[in-house]
Amino acid sequence: MTKAPESGVDDRRQRTLVQMMQGQAYRELAAAHIFGHGLEFVPEMRWLKHFTWHIREELEHYEAVARMYHDFTGESIEPVVNARLAARPVPLPASFYELAMAQFLYDRGGFWQLREYEECSFEPYRKVVRKIVEEERGHQSLGERLVVELTLTGRYNADKQKLFERWLRQGLLSFGRPGSEGARYALAVGLKKRDPGAVMQDFLDDIASAMYLCGLTMPPLATLGIEGPEKAPAPPVSGPESALPRTERSAGQPAA
Repeated sequence: MTKAPESGVDDRRQRTLVQMMQGQAYRELAAAHIFGHGLEFVPEMRWLKHFTWHIREELEHYEAVARMYHDFTGESIEPVVNARLAARPVPLPASFYELAMAQFLYDRGGFWQLREYEECSFEPYRKVVRKIVEEERGHQSLGERLVVELTLTGRYNADKQKLFERWLRQGLLSFGRPGSEGARYALAVGLKKRDPGAVMQDFLDDIASAMYLCGLTMPPLATLGIEGPEKAPAPPVSGPESALPRTERSAGQPAA
């Protein structure tokens, strides 16, 4: 970094904030890559419009984080993010069903992760995060609805568990390692609200209704290479019907 630390920001806090910004920029650009690659599998205009809009939104979020990073460090974030994407490429969907699963789990994981920074003690980060969370909140149910609709057709029974586990892992990677020294530091200085383990559990509980409705099972997280809570999400009290999407017609069916 070439820019001197801001007033009130010590070296440790500066390094932590830089890591936070780099990680968030990586997730935003990775999401744009995932959804952009998946466009070739989108079968209908209504979903094509949604995913192209979502790509633009992810790029706008990436740009917002990049501006914040430049203001904070005096440097461009692009070389760092591009190098990380090259070293740690994200999976790319190979079907419309996998694209829907990515939207459901990768996007939902990112949403839960970001909510932990809504009260961040560093005001520029807090402002950027609150704007992103507000915009993401409006379409959190769409990927879930699409996965449920497609799964209930029965056409994806052979692949559904494998794809669920692939994208569940990607969603969980957003949170970081529970109980780490870095997580404890971020909590102590008010950069985030909770340890990653607690946030992971909320994320797993949040996706439980759709998971049970689709006939999916939660694997032990250790088998995904994830360190996290092993408490299985409880089945929804009201039964899986509570997760049924309310749409005018099934996904993938031609318009009348």
